[in-house]
Amino acid sequence: MILELAKWGAMIGLQDASRKIFADDFDAAGANALDAEIQTVLVWNETIGTLVKNHLLDRDLVYDWLWVAGAWDRVAPAALEAREQAGVPELFANFEELAKGQK
Repeated sequence: MILELAKWGAMIGLQDASRKIFADDFDAAGANALDAEIQTVLVWNETIGTLVKNHLLDRDLVYDWLWVAGAWDRVAPAALEAREQAGVPELFANFEELAKGQK
């Protein structure tokens, strides 16, 4: 499953999205969840978080593989704003919970 997730990430442009959110000039406070790169990071990591939550992926393996906490820190303002605007407290919650466990 890890290889399929990695392939899916490549297909949706996760590498480019990651480069954008970790760039020195990235403005986390000004990011919007509907920006293509931000949305890519949010959706992909929410999927990973959902798989871990439902015991379909091993949490420790994911923590060895991905820096979930770092990605969440960069896109959290956009995710939380989208959550508030949508009025859906569960929006990106699995990503957030997975990130909290890595700190």
